Amino acid sequence: MKIEFEPIGLIHSPFKDLQGMPVQPAGAAGVKGTIVINNEYREGLKDLEGFSHIILLYFFHRCREFSLQVVPFMDTRPRGLFATRAPKRPNPIGISVVLLEKITDAVLYIRNVDILDCTPLLDIKPYVPEFDIPSNDGFRVGWLEHVKKDVEFKRSDGRFK
Repeated sequence: MKIEFEPIGLIHSPFKDLQGMPVQPAGAAGVKGTIVINNEYREGLKDLEGFSHIILLYFFHRCREFSLQVVPFMDTRPRGLFATRAPKRPNPIGISVVLLEKITDAVLYIRNVDILDCTPLLDIKPYVPEFDIPSNDGFRVGWLEHVKKDVEFKRSDGRFK
């Protein structure tokens, strides 16, 4: 089965190179960016401005190969790829929740951007805490438990170029 996607727009950020980028939105507090939506999708932006946060699904366009064992940014030991948020994946799809400041024509102004400049955007969904945050009934965060507090200070070091 072949699956194909067409970008609906481009994400713009101050990050022109992978080196030194935040590795999660929590490490990109205040970083501003824009999303330019392709003209044929502009109508789909109707009513989006009522949401403070949006979920972005995007294509890791600079990633080519992948490994099923990786040393993630948040650790020094090899981990199973699917237990990480490493960008080099069999289907290199990224996800970020960002703050939506405003929409002007087909341009979304966003904050807390941890995404490489000119990244192809695949989809936008509104973030709704009541839908997207499950009850705190037995949350487990695996190996990240001992390092999650450090995420805002972690930066890309080129290991996934």
